[in-house]
Amino acid sequence: MYMMNTYNVSEFSKVVGVSVHTLQRWDREGALKSNRTPTNRRVYTEEHLCRALGIARSDSKRLTVVYARVSSQSQKPDLDNQISTLKSYTDAKGIIVDEWINEIGGGLNFKRRKFLWLMDMLVSGRVERLIIAHKDRMARFGFPLIEHYCQVYQCELIVLNSEQLSPEQEMVQDLMAITHCFSSRLYGLRNYRKALNQAIKDDKGA
Repeated sequence: MYMMNTYNVSEFSKVVGVSVHTLQRWDREGALKSNRTPTNRRVYTEEHLCRALGIARSDSKRLTVVYARVSSQSQKPDLDNQISTLKSYTDAKGIIVDEWINEIGGGLNFKRRKFLWLMDMLVSGRVERLIIAHKDRMARFGFPLIEHYCQVYQCELIVLNSEQLSPEQEMVQDLMAITHCFSSRLYGLRNYRKALNQAIKDDKGA
């Protein structure tokens, strides 16, 4: 059963990736008029989200969605390659695609706008079929969770699993990002340990 998601202005600004002030300006100018609650608070729906992300919306049926992603603008040729391969597949199988979603964002970033929209649609039961070139196009890690939700919400998941569509350069970048993240955490833990030891000494001195 499909249930419409709603967002308050703060939640919507995070999903769309613009500031609250920008949303308020769009509302005043009529570029993206929000709905209003009985207490006159702004509220946004899935329809607003689709308009903000430039994605068409259809309420009449469950959707077939193709998703393609690369990490950076410099990998745009890889994105075009993904799209071409996915289109060849859907054409050969006679699959009619309702939404082609192309996104530029890191595979470790779970706050990608179009990725979040797709996940919201999936758990709302709106996606009947999801087609991707390779598992890591959805997420570098945690793909089994996405598979689980596809099963729970009866979404057919098709992974072409074409290795040439998973750039090695991008994997190196993601590994470097992981290394930097854990290095920063270790540095933070060291600082925390020093502060804690100093607090203990000060307490004993007192």
